[in-house]
Amino acid sequence: MSDNKVSVVLGTQWGDEGKGKLVDILAKDTDVCVRCQGGNNAGHTIVVGGVKYAFHMLPSGLVNKECISVIGSGVVVHVPSFFKELEDLQTQGLDCDGRLFISDRCHLVFDFHQIVDGLKEGELGRGSIGTTKKGIGPAYSSKASRSGIRVHHLYHPAEFEKRLRTIVAARYRRYGDFGYDVEEELKRYQKLAERLRPFVIDSVEFLHKELRAGKRILVEGANALMLDLDFGTYPYVTSSNTGVGGVCTGLGIPPSKIGSVIGVAKAYTTRVGGGPFPSELLDDVGQKLRDVGAEYGVTTGRPRRCGWLDLVVLRYSTMINGYTSINLTKLDVLDVFDEIKVAVSYTINGKEVTSFPADLDDLATATVNYVTLPGWKQNISKCRNFAELPENCQKYVRFIEKDIGVPVQWIGVGAGREEMVAVGLAE
Repeated sequence: MSDNKVSVVLGTQWGDEGKGKLVDILAKDTDVCVRCQGGNNAGHTIVVGGVKYAFHMLPSGLVNKECISVIGSGVVVHVPSFFKELEDLQTQGLDCDGRLFISDRCHLVFDFHQIVDGLKEGELGRGSIGTTKKGIGPAYSSKASRSGIRVHHLYHPAEFEKRLRTIVAARYRRYGDFGYDVEEELKRYQKLAERLRPFVIDSVEFLHKELRAGKRILVEGANALMLDLDFGTYPYVTSSNTGVGGVCTGLGIPPSKIGSVIGVAKAYTTRVGGGPFPSELLDDVGQKLRDVGAEYGVTTGRPRRCGWLDLVVLRYSTMINGYTSINLTKLDVLDVFDEIKVAVSYTINGKEVTSFPADLDDLATATVNYVTLPGWKQNISKCRNFAELPENCQKYVRFIEKDIGVPVQWIGVGAGREEMVAVGLAE
């Protein structure tokens, strides 16, 4: 953690790397945990004391009962889902009263956004993006076209009604009448607005006050770099900036206030939905990774596509986000393999490529070049320091560090909070 500067946790691949677990561990030394972008299309699972908590929109720092959690301005919020997630956590015994807040600048996701999300995917047919159909993309589209509705609009009923009627009418012109009851929605949001009121703050002012007071702030990134709107595998991406730039634009924090940037990388690679995945395994090895790693989406339940670790992706991600250290997760999943392959470059049109290409047509023709490393065939889930890991396991970690030029600071060896090896940057 960086004193008096913001610490950031970001996904390095295509999401589902296990960011929530690290955030949970770091949150015990954190005063404020913040989400900066995305919506309830994210999915983080944390296991504490045998209890599994599923987070989608709310910051997973809520598990620490001393930590304040804030949904920042860059997040798009479906208010009914906000309350459903909060109720689910409270039912599990997590008391969030007085320590969860939402920015008055957040854009709102409405049910019609979710309907439109499904209609857009249907139009694309076999070329669909594979979205979660949570309405995130259409909500960001409304934001970018300056027709969106923000949290603060809820407290000006005439303006809210005008904006909602206008934006729904525009969607009807585009997609036809899809059966959305504006009158009922206005009534529902009149009640939701009052229920939401105690949570609403000016998050920009709040976060800067906390920084000036020397409070420790942790930013929990959603999704991951390879789903970034600008730098990911466009158009198979999410609709927000998932890299370190999204921290600044989503929270109103200048780059000079960012300290450590921790990249969370799975020890292999997974992806949900459509889009390129060079190291994907469509054989028994891929299925074995899926089964041993329980690779099914937190938000959708969809089986994740699985493949070997891709250092081309990790290198590219590191260039953009400037990671100061890495949390390598789910290393224990590789315990069962005799040998482990790592993608180190691609061959495209007869040339070796070591950075991730922009052109997906070029990528579709790529041959992946692998290095094969020996497995360790030992259960590492009880290891708690680096020296306890088998020799070949240590070599695997060091191989990754040497290639990307960033030290591995934490290693996940199981699902539980305690199943983490703290490496120490001086080793």
